[in-house]
Amino acid sequence: MTKTSNDADAIHYKDFTKQQKVTMLSTTAGFSLEHMDHSLIPIATAAIVSSLGVTQAAAGLITTFAMTGTLLGGLFFGILADKIGRARIFNWTIFVVAFSTAALYFADNIYEIYALKFIAGFGTAAEYGAGVTLIAESFAGKKIGKLTSLAHIGGQTGTILAALASAVILPRYGWNALCLFGLLPIAFAYFVRRNLKDSAEFEEARRKRAEEKKKQQLPLFEVFKTPALAYQTIALILMMMVQIGGYYGILTWLPKTMQAHLGLSVGKSTMWTVAMVVGMSFGMYLFGAFLDKFGPRKAFGLFLSMSAVALYLPTLASGYWSLLAIMVVVGFFSNGMYAGFGVIVSRLYPAEARVTANSVVASGGKFLGGFFPAIIGVLMDKLTFNHVLLFFTLIYVFSLCVMLTIPALRRKDVQF
Repeated sequence: MTKTSNDADAIHYKDFTKQQKVTMLSTTAGFSLEHMDHSLIPIATAAIVSSLGVTQAAAGLITTFAMTGTLLGGLFFGILADKIGRARIFNWTIFVVAFSTAALYFADNIYEIYALKFIAGFGTAAEYGAGVTLIAESFAGKKIGKLTSLAHIGGQTGTILAALASAVILPRYGWNALCLFGLLPIAFAYFVRRNLKDSAEFEEARRKRAEEKKKQQLPLFEVFKTPALAYQTIALILMMMVQIGGYYGILTWLPKTMQAHLGLSVGKSTMWTVAMVVGMSFGMYLFGAFLDKFGPRKAFGLFLSMSAVALYLPTLASGYWSLLAIMVVVGFFSNGMYAGFGVIVSRLYPAEARVTANSVVASGGKFLGGFFPAIIGVLMDKLTFNHVLLFFTLIYVFSLCVMLTIPALRRKDVQF
């Protein structure tokens, strides 16, 4: 029987090579580390405001500093990864994250938190770009939407662990001890990626350059090489900005607002984060499958449209359990599409600039999105919660419009 195209594209997990298994596990561990690092402070925002006596806007700037570090780290480590190898960079940056995470235990003012979260962001920047690129190159010729989604779903364990740890540690030991808990995924990530190697595609590209004595262009130049390519990169950055800004804006302020509205304890409010992450995990998996089957325009179009509407659902909650169910739906749409960015970028940019492209899109978007918690904090200080919801709706509609203007997403010759 002749294999259909779907059979040829299928990925059978039992047929993974040892290196493919190591790649998936290493990337999942890296994503878990990144999510935990980015989740601990937003979850502890109310405790930081209370213990340090700072404003909500000042606390919101913590994410801004972290994302500034992510921007610079993404550019620096992305270029290095395209020049000397993805696996080596993956292993180096783990120590940067370990130092900054452990040092947060001793921080006793907002400026120290700013500095350490900047360093942590600088280190975690390599996790996303190198991770999604390794998956794309390790499964070349396959539709990787669902596979990339699975790695991101595994990475969400970092967010869940952060939420569960906060319920236990925050009331008893404070936010400093909660940050120390973040060392656990760092140790796990270092253990699993000891035997990680670069993909055959990357090694082949590097071998050909050496044989032809061809000087490699600066990877950053390749990402903005032509006006069309520059527009594509900027558009993807803006979409990632909305993705990250929406996620951290929701994670930082929505639990705090609903906690006050429904009169729930901090311990119970952390379960909303778990519910939201569960929804995200289902959303990522189905988004990946939808992307593989129908392409990026339909997948992003559906999820962005539903995200603009789903943000209003928490206002319908009448109690704890109804809010949990609603947060599953909010998480499903608001972050289900996150896994799709790595698929798109890895297919639209050449191997010699692929990590840089992923890092530029992710780090640029995270930097701009990092301002959203502070912006939302100001809106909450001066306006009403309904104004904040309108702001969320507008940014998701904006991202939808930007996505529709990217010509490459309509190409039939690119396998997403």
